[in-house]
Amino acid sequence: MTTIVEARGLTKRYRGITAVDGVDFQLARNTITGLLGRNGAGKTTLMHLLTGQEFATHGSITIAGESPVENPRVLQHTCFIKESQRYPDDFKPKHVFAAAPGFFPNWDADFARELAAELRLPVDRRIKKLSRGQLSSVGIIVGLASRAPITIFDEPYLGLDAIARQAFYDRLLADYAAHPRTIILSTHLIDEVADLLEHALVIDNGRILIDSPVDALRAHAATIAGPAEAVERAVAGLDVIHRERLGGFVSATVAGITEQVTASARAAGLEVGPVSLQQLIIRQTGGTPTEHEEVTR
Repeated sequence: MTTIVEARGLTKRYRGITAVDGVDFQLARNTITGLLGRNGAGKTTLMHLLTGQEFATHGSITIAGESPVENPRVLQHTCFIKESQRYPDDFKPKHVFAAAPGFFPNWDADFARELAAELRLPVDRRIKKLSRGQLSSVGIIVGLASRAPITIFDEPYLGLDAIARQAFYDRLLADYAAHPRTIILSTHLIDEVADLLEHALVIDNGRILIDSPVDALRAHAATIAGPAEAVERAVAGLDVIHRERLGGFVSATVAGITEQVTASARAAGLEVGPVSLQQLIIRQTGGTPTEHEEVTR
């Protein structure tokens, strides 16, 4: 694995508020990473630090060993599509795409035209006349057609319907396979993008809670369900991150589960099932198991 992004003790404070709190992580070259977390968790600040738009209070973040701050060598290889990307009001989408080669050396104009047609984007309409979804389509096209070695999407699909979002996911995955690069996708629609992600970076209150390959996360968590006494025996001493009760039955979400625990639970007649990535992250970022225990009468 070749590291392309590295943060060490990275901290950003604003007037006494710590938005990013001493984080350490590494991202591998040519992977799709999900930057996940609640609103206000620190995702956007982290992306601003990564793209050189903010100065760190302490610590460092580097791309290919160099700081991105005021560094054109790094920034020319980076494309950051913000949640509310702004363009000159008198611009039309075709003007944005015409200007793109000046910012992105790998720009693919034919691919941009193809995407615009697929997303039904009116390229001759002024930016200020576009709907929220159409404006998101402009950003998606720039992000994909830039073919930038590091491409960052911050909630890029606002205003898009389910069909358009799925078209984006399909295109992203296909183009990534044909032209590998490092993609960071910040999103709250975790279940929608779960099959795209190779790595998950989960931030909460400015701190990294999860930094793991997605397959490893899925493999080491499960839900054990059945009669309450039998479930409690099966999960005794384990890391139970969530419980739900329904009468005399319990469903427990367990992190760090082993094959031995799974086999024992099934031998006891209990149901053992997978946990979706979204469920797992919600459970991990929401507090203690006691705080999450739900009782249905």
